[in-house]
Amino acid sequence: MSIERELSKRSGSKCELCGAEENLKVYQVLPTRKGGLDESILACNTCIDQIENPDKVDLNHWRCLNDSMWNENIPVQVVAWRMLSRMRSAGWPQELLDMMYLEEDVLEWAKATGEGEDDENKLVHRDSNGVVLQHGDSVVLIKDLKVKGSSMVAKQGTAVRNIRLDHENAEYIEGKVDGQQIVIITQYVKKI
Repeated sequence: MSIERELSKRSGSKCELCGAEENLKVYQVLPTRKGGLDESILACNTCIDQIENPDKVDLNHWRCLNDSMWNENIPVQVVAWRMLSRMRSAGWPQELLDMMYLEEDVLEWAKATGEGEDDENKLVHRDSNGVVLQHGDSVVLIKDLKVKGSSMVAKQGTAVRNIRLDHENAEYIEGKVDGQQIVIITQYVKKI
């Protein structure tokens, strides 16, 4: 059975965040480890657009989180926590966050994108052109890089897909090159 059908069955053919019944699609909650049902939600276009574009957030739309934050499915809880964290300065989202409990590993996943951190403490990863990088982005190497600890050279122009961000250093990202997971310095990549 396809992920979309499984999610539709799980959610009763409704957006797992706001309950809308139209324009639904699968939304993968980043960063993914295995992908699939345990890392995806069924969401409407309105919710997805506002998740991906923080400047478009409509506070009233997200009052639905009062119900969906209690969803038994972990990816729904993660997205609810991220959205409440993003809007917490409005007052009511902070009250909901104070009531919400996530297991330690789930909270770590929820925090993986940087939501919930104060802006002055948030690490921002930028490519060589100053473009902000996020988990799951694809980049291309802009020069040949020797890989420490091996004889491998990552060639200029190599695409690195589904990158991961280092949570302690804004200059480091991780990705696979020729099947090997390596750490790459952000000044040597350009977002695709």
